[in-house]
Amino acid sequence: MKLFSADTYIQRRQVLKKTVAKGQLLFFGNDEAPMNYKDNHFRYRQDSTFLYYFGLNMPGIAALIDIDTDTEIIFGNEFTLDDTIWMGAQESLTSLAAKVGVNQVLPLKSIKSRVGLLPRLLPPYRAQTLIKRAQILGMAINDQRHDLPFVQAVISQRSIKSRDEIAQIEIAVNISGHMHHAAKAAVQAGKTEYQIAAELLHQMKQHHAELSYPIICTVNGQYLHNHNYSNVLKNGQMLLIDSGAEIEMGYAGDITRTWPVSGQMSQQQQEIYDTVLEMETTVIDMLKPGIRYTDCHRKANHILLTNLSQLGLLKGNIDDMLVRGVGGLFMPHGLGHMLGLDVHDMEDLGEQYVGYEDGQERSTQMGLKSLRLARTLEAGMVLTVEPGIYFIPALMAEYQAKGMFTDYVNYEKLAAYSDFGGIRIEDNIHITPQGADVLGDPILK
Repeated sequence: MKLFSADTYIQRRQVLKKTVAKGQLLFFGNDEAPMNYKDNHFRYRQDSTFLYYFGLNMPGIAALIDIDTDTEIIFGNEFTLDDTIWMGAQESLTSLAAKVGVNQVLPLKSIKSRVGLLPRLLPPYRAQTLIKRAQILGMAINDQRHDLPFVQAVISQRSIKSRDEIAQIEIAVNISGHMHHAAKAAVQAGKTEYQIAAELLHQMKQHHAELSYPIICTVNGQYLHNHNYSNVLKNGQMLLIDSGAEIEMGYAGDITRTWPVSGQMSQQQQEIYDTVLEMETTVIDMLKPGIRYTDCHRKANHILLTNLSQLGLLKGNIDDMLVRGVGGLFMPHGLGHMLGLDVHDMEDLGEQYVGYEDGQERSTQMGLKSLRLARTLEAGMVLTVEPGIYFIPALMAEYQAKGMFTDYVNYEKLAAYSDFGGIRIEDNIHITPQGADVLGDPILK
């Protein structure tokens, strides 16, 4: 089990205690999740906030920070002889707890006797956790209560990455880059998408990593989260690959590239690709502390609308189109999200708290309504920049049938793009005091 120094976890908990100020903070780790029967599990993944404060990537544990008595406890059961028979000799929980600066370990069943009636809780995102805490604390099974100041304190702290965290994220990004380079080298007509996905998996395992999210590898890139790998690659198509690695300590990479199957783009493909690349590089250049990410999303949309107008697909005033949300027809997702111990970092705590500031309302426009990160950027944040342009036949047909944006969209010319697909380019960015750095070694574009 790979860990930071004990001092790292101790200092993180000290910061949290000072911010929250009082009460009992109760953390539930994740348990094993059966895949199709009790003893056959999905890959185990610890809760990210538990990893951040306690580091232990193992099932069956919980933790308490009692601010009022200045007590920290890890709850869990020591390994038995039966465990050793199946898994081999294991380091004791007491020894592991000491490595993250916790000197008191108690059996899991003792939680209830050590916490009061109203411990401060984070929101559960797994049904298992909801049931477990209900059983232990005597809560109703559907009681999803959580403590908002506790949530906000965790988000505030985890949003700013330390130097050690940046180094870990960069390792994940570089492995993600190896995955993409291997996939690109394998692309050729006649192969299937799953054969290309296999190259991503091979590189991932070669570097002792796991997936940070399910692979997207598709010639139908117009569908944003396409996990069907059954298509045979053909010359003339563009292959969109969105894939990233998660390393042993839990940090994630999230990279997207789109390549021509034949190795050569058509003029139509090159025009759209160059627009997406311009959207990405322009936004990265403007990133710095103090800028709102909504403004970055709008800048990317301004480039999209300007360039599609030059291609004759749009007409009219660019600023008017921006206000009306015309760009959402071509980029129905947001520009990016936070990145760290989760690929969509901390969204289990509530996307509205992670990506939006108090009083900041989410837009209802297509595209902007899906913007996961809209807040003012701060030095130390890590985020993705992932613009795209997609020609989604069903969406274009619906807009045309409803007479939407007829003053701006040249639907007759747009019909020539009905079989185009989609293009997305994505990199991972560290906000620095002076601006922003693209993390990792260069990845082919």
